Amino acid sequence: MTLSIKNNLTKLQVQRYWELLHVLVSRTLKVRYRGSFLGVYWSLLNPLIMTGLYTAIFGATFASYYGNSIINYVLAAFTGLIVINFFSASTSQALASVVGNGALLNKIRLPVSVFPVSMIAANVFQFSVGAFPLLALITLFNSKSLINVLALVFPFLALILVCTGIGFLVSALYVFFRDLPYFYELVTFVIWISSPVFYPAAIVPPQVKPFLSLNPLSPIIESLRQITLSGAAPDLGLIWGALLGGIIILSLGWTCFHLWRHQFMDLL
Repeated sequence: MTLSIKNNLTKLQVQRYWELLHVLVSRTLKVRYRGSFLGVYWSLLNPLIMTGLYTAIFGATFASYYGNSIINYVLAAFTGLIVINFFSASTSQALASVVGNGALLNKIRLPVSVFPVSMIAANVFQFSVGAFPLLALITLFNSKSLINVLALVFPFLALILVCTGIGFLVSALYVFFRDLPYFYELVTFVIWISSPVFYPAAIVPPQVKPFLSLNPLSPIIESLRQITLSGAAPDLGLIWGALLGGIIILSLGWTCFHLWRHQFMDLL
């Protein structure tokens, strides 16, 4: 009897969380793109423009690392840019999500974690209808394999795990440290410059590589490029490395968020 009641309560809590998440994601997307001509497809504009810029500046220099093909460099730069843009946008929006909804949390009892999760989920939707279909077409054209297209889900899942973990961490820290957005801009720049976005990982000096390996986005980018551009079967080692990094960061972020959230209401 007790077990049945607990199960029913758990189901109700999950259902309520899911419904609240759906409402928050819908609200975020409507506010973000109200009156917009392209809507969610604006998320594709930045990586496309930056890809063109990087190709004009670095394409001829780095093409030799991509089979002496400017096209391969274009595709490599594009895959790196969509990863770093997703990370930067989703985590920066998650950072302010708890504090930004402080007035609401003081009036209504809500699960606090739903706010950073809703920011990540809104960007997942954007990515799913914008960059991901284009990435899938590129993969199908290069590999001629549906397995590679399906395998794209795994580095993307790793990216979601990383962003959710970082989102939990920074949204919790922002409650205590209101200068965090300025510092986080520097953090995202360091992560961007240390990710093999516009340059191939092969040019990084051996003495620097151990430090760059701490960047959780690097294995995700390398896995995406291997699946998308190589034409070979997905490298399970790269996929597992990306997923493992995502799981570790999500666990760390959720643990910190869970330990600190009882102090939030005094500061919101």
